[in-house]
Amino acid sequence: MTDSKHLISQLFRTEYRKITSVLCRVFGIQQLEWAEDIVSETFLVAAETWRLKGVPDQPAAWLYSVAKNKAKDRLKREQLFRDKIAPQVSLTTEKTENPIDALTFLPEQLQDSQLRMLFSICHPSIPEEAQMGLALRILCGLGIDEIASAFLSNKEVINKRLYRARQKLREAKVDMSLPDPEVLPQRLETVLRIIYLLFSEGYYSNSQPYHLQQHLCLEAMRLNLLLVQGEETIRPEVYANLAMMCFHSSRFEARVDEHQQWVLYEDQDRSRWDQQLIEQGHYYLRLAAEGDQLTKYHLEARIAYWHTQDDQHPDKWQEVLQLYNWLLQIEYSPIAALNRTYALARVKGPQTAIQEALKLHLEKYHLYYALLGELHLDLDAKKAVQFYERALALTQTLADRHLLEQKLAKIR
Repeated sequence: MTDSKHLISQLFRTEYRKITSVLCRVFGIQQLEWAEDIVSETFLVAAETWRLKGVPDQPAAWLYSVAKNKAKDRLKREQLFRDKIAPQVSLTTEKTENPIDALTFLPEQLQDSQLRMLFSICHPSIPEEAQMGLALRILCGLGIDEIASAFLSNKEVINKRLYRARQKLREAKVDMSLPDPEVLPQRLETVLRIIYLLFSEGYYSNSQPYHLQQHLCLEAMRLNLLLVQGEETIRPEVYANLAMMCFHSSRFEARVDEHQQWVLYEDQDRSRWDQQLIEQGHYYLRLAAEGDQLTKYHLEARIAYWHTQDDQHPDKWQEVLQLYNWLLQIEYSPIAALNRTYALARVKGPQTAIQEALKLHLEKYHLYYALLGELHLDLDAKKAVQFYERALALTQTLADRHLLEQKLAKIR
């Protein structure tokens, strides 16, 4: 028999966002809390019913049907909604006298509703942290505990933040239509930044015992695919961001061992790199080359591409170094500057890289000292130990701690 509890947990991640997005598209995003209540009730009914009667043949369709019936029941039951909210509902589908008639869960409506929800969440009236929280909650199906962990916060703070974000959506009278063409590029930049941050949190999480959180990376890629599939949102930078994520994701299986411990880039088993994802990255990178715009997403995609190429390629690290030089001119980041230092070491040697690294003054960042330790390995083992020990004192995750302890054990 199918484990209904496990299945419901999986479906919550995949279907919560779909049902919520469709409900908000039909009834308005101002009714977000109302929609979330219906979806939560739907999953509670599923948990009880499936435990007693077993899992239906089409569990997702079962959830859609129950959600639609619950919305219908609420419309009948709630006088306030019927008299004050329903008359204001502006349907983005074909208008009907009864909003329930527009409430369908066809594949094209599910996809379009999620895309519109993504742009609504990234409305400029909502602070960026709240945008991220709503994206994690509504479009990624994460629980409040998981979101709190991702933000190094607690449930109370996250609940307040999400409440204020929902309130902003109501006050700003945000609708579920895509932005007008003249403001679409600006809003798209916000959407891409949220997706980028979501992938980054999954790729190297500072809030979890082990850095790699693949489910967050996959959610970011799924959201980016929505942009690729939307006629109004197909842009070179969208392709570039997806290419970058494909290249990075291709190395996931080689990045950690069976104990979820880090495997450094130079020690990774190249045979475990996913060649299909690398090819997909190539495909999207070619599409990103259209036009004359060069964004940080293009540069990061190219850097990620070179990391899927063999170290024996004569131009690899020279190209990576030049790309980091351009990236830092477009958008400076201490992390990018630190990564550039590693590329510099591969091109001009550790001594030159050490001089550049010391100029960064990232004394509160453990990876700064970890890199200095690495660069000193063949120059001064005693200094290397000192830098690794400083890094170890600053690190807050099990994965980094384990890796640094291994490094120290080898050179002491």
